[in-house]
Amino acid sequence: MLLAVMAGTSFAHVLQQVANGSFPASVMFQVLGLNMLDGLSTLLPLAAFLGVLNGLGRMYRESEMHVLASSGMGPDGLLRPVTILAVVLAILVGIVGLWLGPWAARTSDQLVAAANRSVIAAGLDAGRFTPLPGKGGIIFVDELSRDGSTLGNTFIATERMGHDNVPHIKLVTGKHGQLYQETDGSGRFLALWNGFQYDIPLGADNWRKMKYERNDASLDSIQSDDDAEDPAHSMTLAQLLRTDNPDTRAEFAWRTIAPAMTLVLLALALPLSRQSPREPRFGRMFLAILTFYFYYLLLAICRGQIVKGHWHHSFPMWMVTLMVLAIAARMFQNQYSPRKPRKAAA
Repeated sequence: MLLAVMAGTSFAHVLQQVANGSFPASVMFQVLGLNMLDGLSTLLPLAAFLGVLNGLGRMYRESEMHVLASSGMGPDGLLRPVTILAVVLAILVGIVGLWLGPWAARTSDQLVAAANRSVIAAGLDAGRFTPLPGKGGIIFVDELSRDGSTLGNTFIATERMGHDNVPHIKLVTGKHGQLYQETDGSGRFLALWNGFQYDIPLGADNWRKMKYERNDASLDSIQSDDDAEDPAHSMTLAQLLRTDNPDTRAEFAWRTIAPAMTLVLLALALPLSRQSPREPRFGRMFLAILTFYFYYLLLAICRGQIVKGHWHHSFPMWMVTLMVLAIAARMFQNQYSPRKPRKAAA
């Protein structure tokens, strides 16, 4: 269920970027898969937390825990399998957070960079009209090189609003073309040779025609428009250790706290899962989600303080984690500690 929700959210976000011209449709599913892989470091701890809570809660509601307790199973019998599961998941989350997630982010950036260098990745194909990404126009070529950088006879039509507040149609033709970028890779341009350019105001007869030897047109770069993009997130662990700034310190702290968060959440699942048969089925689930949100919010606040440069280390994040772990241990101990017998009323 959580995977479906995450996939739907990521798909809607990527689809919006495709509609805005930020991503070509040809790499949409690759970017979607990489984004989901990158999000596993947050999804896995939450999924394990809710899964253990739901599984143990069902055993409590159906009185299976009481049967096991009457058969001699103490708190160690419940703590041991959950601990093994928590350690395995913490190792998996550590692999995803420290290596797999940043690799997915770098690969996604490389796909976008390749789309900037190739019109094939933008969906252009020889012999058919193709919408220009984010430009509100179309392009047609009769021939295309294998790498997508060299074009044959080219036709481009775009619409813009003129200074006289009248829509203008701009038509550009060329015998051949070449796709190139600026030296820093920030811009993407299409150079056309030996063609004509027409400026046609709609509803008027003052058309303009120009013959040119070379005509360069700017194309929208196909890149992510995510405002929350963090360059430090795609860095390798070695790069984070070599770079000392607030962003890299916050990213390193977040990656290292994720496995510990998994252990803490599964420790919290033990006391939170205990419920009576008459208790509402999803009552503890709602409480668990609020607990996860509050814990995650505290960690996010600590990370924000590191990013702003107010804190220079991750000690507050570990203090929050140890505090939540101590609360979980105390709750679990209170549930299994022997109760004092009540004194008979005189």
